[in-house]
Amino acid sequence: MSLKTSIKFSLIYTLVLILQTLSISLASLPQDLFHLKIASKIRTDDQSLLSVSTDYGNLTTSIPDAVLYPSSLHDISSLIRFSYTSSNPFSIAPRGNGHSINGQASAPDGVVIKMMSLGYGHSNRINVSIVNRYVDVGGEQLWIDLLHETLKYGLTPRSWTDYLHLTVGGTLSVGGISGQTSRYGPQISNVFELDVITGKGEMITCSKDQNSDLFLAVLGGMGQFGIITRARIILSPAPQKVHWIRLVYTDVVTFTRDQEHLISTENSEGSPLRLFNYVEGSFLLDRGLLGSWRSPEFFTDRDYDRMSQLVTEDGLGGVYYIEGAVYYTDEIAVQVNQELELLLGELSYMPDYAFIRNVSYVEFLDRVHDGELKLREIGEWEVPHPWLNLFVPKSRILDFDAGVIKGILSNSSAAGIILIYPMNRNKWDDRMSTMIPDEEIFYTFGLLRSASRENLQVLIEENDKILQFCNLAGIKYKQYLPHYATIKGWMKHFGKKWNNFLAMKAKYDPELILSPGSKILSSHI
Repeated sequence: MSLKTSIKFSLIYTLVLILQTLSISLASLPQDLFHLKIASKIRTDDQSLLSVSTDYGNLTTSIPDAVLYPSSLHDISSLIRFSYTSSNPFSIAPRGNGHSINGQASAPDGVVIKMMSLGYGHSNRINVSIVNRYVDVGGEQLWIDLLHETLKYGLTPRSWTDYLHLTVGGTLSVGGISGQTSRYGPQISNVFELDVITGKGEMITCSKDQNSDLFLAVLGGMGQFGIITRARIILSPAPQKVHWIRLVYTDVVTFTRDQEHLISTENSEGSPLRLFNYVEGSFLLDRGLLGSWRSPEFFTDRDYDRMSQLVTEDGLGGVYYIEGAVYYTDEIAVQVNQELELLLGELSYMPDYAFIRNVSYVEFLDRVHDGELKLREIGEWEVPHPWLNLFVPKSRILDFDAGVIKGILSNSSAAGIILIYPMNRNKWDDRMSTMIPDEEIFYTFGLLRSASRENLQVLIEENDKILQFCNLAGIKYKQYLPHYATIKGWMKHFGKKWNNFLAMKAKYDPELILSPGSKILSSHI
């Protein structure tokens, strides 16, 4: 059975089961809900419920009792306040573009809020302040739309995710990371102010100076303390063009050493360049040397042939490569080219394996979208995605590479994207909710694979083996986009922040209404 046929069968079978469940289920929501002024915006039809029953991960199915299509912030506040004051509170989950992996935006037997409905017919949800260099943006807005709007004023946010067709509120609820994080911090470190609707239905403006406990808890807080409805985000002058660079390596020691050199803050003195604006790294499995949906047009067929030959000649399982980006404008192009040549001379990549493309700023930032369109054309976008994302301390990255890259994954039959790149801890605010390792430099490990019905369980088991390896080896990792099945797992994840998590939950969502899909307080012991 082909992958495409298998996926279709799996989706059809899942829909049949969902429809059967819908046909026999009884509404559990208080009937008074349908007497409120927002009743006309609450839908319980099968199509609406099915549209929010799964997510990008396609690993779980969870059916709410209703979906709210808000046209104002008051609609959201009214829904939450009604549940909070009800004798039988029901769960509520905001949903952006549905790009969670493990059902985090679900609300079983509750109400899912279609956040993007807020933007329909409203042209004032992105407002740029040129003088103060910030933008006020609705939490339901996509980052790609925010980019295009700020560029009209020659400005841009500094920190991004690799995929821009995500909502602002969604990424700020988990952290928001990419190759820019080592230089500018995660997206949550680039926010001045938030408007939040809490689990009591209160609409609160918060910042580091005003209601700071809520501000720090919500950023990276997985929707547990409130729904982000507006964010004030830092802007900088926008570049016009990008030198997009990939440098190939055959050994992990040189690969990691050069990455750490590129993100070193010592390199930022005395030059407008010295640092790449973006640094990521990847391991490309030999069987994956056919291209990448994240940037399918970067390497030519000849490039892939050369890398495959390199792998074969050296008996390797794959190659590492650093991906970098240098932003510039036409006015400083000559100087940047000179600086780039000097900087590349400091690195130890394989001779003749430096690949450079010159693209526009927008083309670089939106590079993953091209891959998405190609996968949608062949029916391979809406498939299971058993992704695993970890933060690994620098001191253990070579052990991790030996046990995972050269160990567990060396025998894997599945090709996919494997990200490995470092970040600076001092670019994060440890008071926020996203958990990171204690060391000053730590690595992001992203295992981004697509599955078929036949190999899904195998990939899930490989993910479990990776976690088991880390636990047995004493590698003190933290999950990014965390998912745990037990309270013990969540307590270990939050560590010393666990008591603060409970305190903030008691203060801002005492009835445990918000975002139950993470199953933090409903997990088994």
